[in-house]
Amino acid sequence: MTIRVLPPHVARLIAAGEVVSRPLDVVRELVENALDAGATRIEVEVEGGGLALVAVRDNGAGIAADAVALAPVRHATSKLEPTAGAVERVSTLGFRGEALWAAAQAGELHLVTRPAAQVGAAEVRASGEDVTVRRTSAPAGTAVTVRDLFARLPARLRTQAPPAAEVREITALVGRYVLHHPGLHWRLTVDGDPRLTHAPADHRGAVASVYGPLSANRVLRVDGEGVRGVVSRPELTRARRDRMHFSVNGRPVLAPPELERAVIEGFAELLPSGVAPLCVLDLTVAPEDHNPNVHPAKQVVALADLPGVAARVQGAVASALAAHPLARAAPALIAPPEPQTAPERGGFPVLTLVGVYQALYLLAQGEGDLWVVDAHAAHERALYEHFTRSLGAEPPVELPEPELLHLTPEQVARLHERGAELRGWGLGIEDFGAGLARLRTLPATLAALPVPRLHEQIVEAALGGSPDPRRDVLARLACAPALKAGMLDADRGEAVLAALAGCEQPWACPHGRPTTLRLSERDLAHAFGRRGVRDVARGRDEVPGGRSGGR
Repeated sequence: MTIRVLPPHVARLIAAGEVVSRPLDVVRELVENALDAGATRIEVEVEGGGLALVAVRDNGAGIAADAVALAPVRHATSKLEPTAGAVERVSTLGFRGEALWAAAQAGELHLVTRPAAQVGAAEVRASGEDVTVRRTSAPAGTAVTVRDLFARLPARLRTQAPPAAEVREITALVGRYVLHHPGLHWRLTVDGDPRLTHAPADHRGAVASVYGPLSANRVLRVDGEGVRGVVSRPELTRARRDRMHFSVNGRPVLAPPELERAVIEGFAELLPSGVAPLCVLDLTVAPEDHNPNVHPAKQVVALADLPGVAARVQGAVASALAAHPLARAAPALIAPPEPQTAPERGGFPVLTLVGVYQALYLLAQGEGDLWVVDAHAAHERALYEHFTRSLGAEPPVELPEPELLHLTPEQVARLHERGAELRGWGLGIEDFGAGLARLRTLPATLAALPVPRLHEQIVEAALGGSPDPRRDVLARLACAPALKAGMLDADRGEAVLAALAGCEQPWACPHGRPTTLRLSERDLAHAFGRRGVRDVARGRDEVPGGRSGGR
C-alpha cells in the first residue's frame, strides 16, 4: 500500500499524546509495525535496558524503495486512508504514522527494508529531522534499530528507570504479544542473552513459553462467539489479576474491570473469593465497534458494546469449565505451631477460650468483652512472625541436588534484579539459561515446611511482582499450613490464642485481614433489651478513670 502523509485535519483526529517516552514504547511500536506487515518471525534485541539499543527484525512485507523516504515523516502511514471516516474503522495495530518519526526524534534511527519481490533493499538513517536514504542489500523484511535513546534529551534520560526494571517491563510486553500471537516465531535477546523464545503453537504453547509447562498443563481451551484463548483450571489461581490477559482484534490491552469480572463470574462457585485465574483471551469485534485511539500507547480501547462483550466472555468461560471434570484433592491436616511466650507489653488482652464455632472461629472472653477470633488468620499471623524471627538465624540449607526450575521471562528478569537480595536471606537461585534456573539453597526455617509444592511456591513469590519479595514469601508460606475450616478443636484453639498473644502485631494477618472482632457486654445487653445492674460500661465501653452506673 502507498505511504501518504495524512492531512492536518486527519492527523488532529488521531493525535493522542507522546508516543516514545521510554524504551518500552519503542519496542511496542516496532513490534506492532512488524505484526501489521504480516511477519511470521519477529526478533527483538535490547541492550542497556533499551537505552543503548532497541532492534526489531521481521520477515514481513517490507517497504517499497519509492516510498521508504516517507517512513520517518510524522503522520506518514500506509495503514490509514487520508479521510476522516477511516479513523472510525481502524483494522491495524498501528495507524498514526508517528512510531518511526518519534523514534528518530528520541534517538538514532536505522532502518533497512526490502519487499520480497524487490531487487535490492533501501536503508534509511534518521536523527531528528535529518533523513538520508540509500540503496543496500538485505533479506526480505524489515530491520529497525534505535540507538542512544534520549542522548540528546538529558532531562528525559535522567528520569528513566534502571535498566533491570526496564528489561523486566520489556520482557513482560513481549510475553503479552507471544500470548496473543502464538502462531509466530518470537525471540527476545537482552544484552546478548536469549531471554524468551517461542516456536509457532496454540495458546497453550504460548502459556508454556511465557509461564512454563506447569501452568500450560492447567489451562482449558476457550472457544466462543468472538472469544478465543485459554483459561486456567480452578486450582491455578493468584491473589492478583496480573495474569489475566486480553486482546481486542489482536491488540493487547489493559482490560476494563468489566471483562475481568466476567471471567471470574464465569467460574461462579468454582473460584474462591479474592483470587483470580490465569487467562489469555482474544476478543474480536467489528472495527467500527471499538476505538483504539483513546490512549497514547493504544493500551486502552473503548468498546461500543462492553456489556455484550462481557456477557460473551462470561458465557465462553463458563462453557469451557463445564466441559471438564474439575475435582480437587483434599488438603492435608497440619498441626498448629508451638505457643510463644507473650512479650512484656500492653495492648492485646489475656483471652480465655469459651468455645469453638463452626470449627473455624474461637469464642473467647477478656477484659469483660466477648472476642471472636478467626483461627486461620490468627494462626497465619503467628506463623508469619515465627518465620520472620527465625529467618537468617541459621545458615541456609544446601539442597543435596540443585533443583531445576522453569522460570517465566519476567521471573528471569527479576532474578537478575533481585539475586543478591535473595541470597542475603538464604535463597540461592542461579540462572541456568533457556528459561531455566537452579535452586541451590533455602532458608533453614523454610526448608522442612510440610507445604505442597514448597520450592515452586517460594520461587514464585520471591520472583513475583511484590516490591518486598521477603515479605511475600513468608506471607504465602504462613498461609498454606495455617488452620483451615474444619481443623479446629478446643486444644488447638488454646494454642492459637497463646500464639496470637505472643505476636508483635496480633490484629491482622500478613495479608491485612483482621484476626479478631470484639463485642462488649453492654452491646449485648442493649441488643437483648436488658436494663438493670448488668447495663454498665464494661470492657470496650468502660470510661477511663471510672465506670458509669446502671439505669
